Amino acid sequence: MAQERIRQLQNMLRRYSYAYHSLDAPLVPDAEYDQLYAELQRLETQHPEYITQDSPTQRVGDAVLADFAEVRHRVPMLSLANAFEQQDVADFERKIRELLGLSAQEVLGYSVEPKLDGLAISLRFEAGLLVQAATRGDGEVGEDVTHSVRTIPSVPLKLIGAVPETLEVRGEVFMPRAGFLRYNERMRESNGKLLVNPRNAAAGSVRQLDPKLTASRPLAFFAYGLGECSSELSDTHTGLLTKLKEFGLPVTALAERAEDVKGLLNYFERIRLARDTLEFDIDGVVYKLDRLDYQRRLGFVSRAPRFAIAHKYPAEEALTRVIAIDVQIGRTGAATPVARLEPVFVGGVTVSNATLHNFEELARKDVRLADWVVVRRAGDVIPEVARVVLERRTNDSVAFVPPSACPVCGSALQKELDQAVLRCSGGFRCAAQLKGALRHFVSRRAMDIEGFGDELIEQLVDRGLLRDPAQIYALDLATLAGLDRMAQKSAQNVLAAIEKSRDTKLERLLFALGIRDVGEATAKALVRHFGKLSMIQDASIEALQTVSDVGPVVAQRVRQFFVEPRNVAVIEQLQENGVRWTEQDQADAASLPLAGWTIVLTGTLSTLTRDQAQMQLEALGAKVSGSVSKNTRLLVAGESAGSKLEKAQALGVEIADEAKLLAMLAHYASTQAN
Repeated sequence: MAQERIRQLQNMLRRYSYAYHSLDAPLVPDAEYDQLYAELQRLETQHPEYITQDSPTQRVGDAVLADFAEVRHRVPMLSLANAFEQQDVADFERKIRELLGLSAQEVLGYSVEPKLDGLAISLRFEAGLLVQAATRGDGEVGEDVTHSVRTIPSVPLKLIGAVPETLEVRGEVFMPRAGFLRYNERMRESNGKLLVNPRNAAAGSVRQLDPKLTASRPLAFFAYGLGECSSELSDTHTGLLTKLKEFGLPVTALAERAEDVKGLLNYFERIRLARDTLEFDIDGVVYKLDRLDYQRRLGFVSRAPRFAIAHKYPAEEALTRVIAIDVQIGRTGAATPVARLEPVFVGGVTVSNATLHNFEELARKDVRLADWVVVRRAGDVIPEVARVVLERRTNDSVAFVPPSACPVCGSALQKELDQAVLRCSGGFRCAAQLKGALRHFVSRRAMDIEGFGDELIEQLVDRGLLRDPAQIYALDLATLAGLDRMAQKSAQNVLAAIEKSRDTKLERLLFALGIRDVGEATAKALVRHFGKLSMIQDASIEALQTVSDVGPVVAQRVRQFFVEPRNVAVIEQLQENGVRWTEQDQADAASLPLAGWTIVLTGTLSTLTRDQAQMQLEALGAKVSGSVSKNTRLLVAGESAGSKLEKAQALGVEIADEAKLLAMLAHYASTQAN
């Protein structure tokens, strides 16, 4: 009976693991999987004679290796040639046609997929069992890392289905971004060693002699091709990937087929736009001729196949030198150390400045003047100093000492309890804070003063013509027209925009005031709850915490803001200068038709923008949230609705399409009018 139950549990857990890792479609909750796993562990402990090497419990071994054994690849693990420009891709196809003797009219067809930024691995299965895992090495000889790769949950220890007697799978071990961040957060809390980046983390984790260390790291695996195989699986690469997935091997869902160069470049661009939202790091995309007989005819040149190429995105990391470290003061007074760098091309742009986040982070990374550093840039994220190249540090490097006073206004820099950030205590007396506060105040989602840009703010503050946001409404034509590069017509346009902004909503004003940690959603929640500015100003910390989305920290921020005399004076001056905002009684807010509703918008709406739909729903008393939860009353699903729709269906949330939304808005609008 014990043996039968052990085999049953092993098979169940393999099936559940396959559905979770390969199909991305979990069959059971994590808690149930854990319970079955614990039962299997208990039974195998009681009956060790029934333990098999492919059991789900046997991923982590006890043995620590003294060294890595060599593995000679029966089929070489070659690298790919690179393409950087569109012309490189066109030349790639042209050469293929020439070598195959095909005309320009004949469709070639390609298998396309992201190029993961991890560690290339070969997995060897015999009779369906994982018997060996090896790194690429020099392409001919790699390192045996079976002991560590067995710990990766998405690597099956036993394949399913009619598997060839010998099957060598090529793929990539990587560390998902979320896992990387969670791991480093745990290390920070325990003063452990942080991982540098997901790619290095994946490579270093696999090349551990102790498998328990590898098992502690959040690694994953995707298959993308074959090495040695004892039987034919498909006549196309696309079909091969489908077959590998059927065997229980995870394959990226982003793999597709493209017909021609236009399709390749279209895929390259689509993945580029989605790159920052992916769950893993990539450094390009891979194009492979889809027909396997064509691949065999083309063969290899040097150390790369003729039938495949990697189309690389601009590098996101680069090496350069620190020439200075400055301190910038932000809107909330936060002092941020910034590295001034010898200009370097990274992530598609030339970078000469990179953030160091805060002084604790600067000290932890030990960045010094004249150091050689690795700069990282991902998408539109501000470039950062990732790490110091200590091997290149010279005697002329100088440690940076954080200032005690604001470099802009000379006020003391203060550190709040449990905060890593130093802040300038100068408030609006600090020109840097004032400029940041003004940029925020006039922004589109705040007071929305069109044409009131950075250059105008710089001049007005530097000339002493603006000392707080309220003075914007006291500006006149002569003052504005007298500024550099500000003609009479431009000045009139700015004044018209200022005049238009005098009539606003209380939630916009509240957001525009720049209270720390009070974003748009929190400002709206405060207004829905209290109705009037005077009630928010007078609310205690305890009363503020009764508002949804307001915790103790935000409540403290709001209370501190409204007891500060300078802030109260600005609000009074705004009123004196003619700024007006709509308010409502709490009773009125509670009587709105959608009061108490939490609504989520997802997908694309054809007749309304997302902002327009949100404004109309909020005018009817609804709270529009960005995420689905058990408290969601309604989800509005437009075209291309994704995971939010799936989660809403799973939670039993009511779902409406765009037509139903429009009908609902029209109904309640007419009800209010009557």
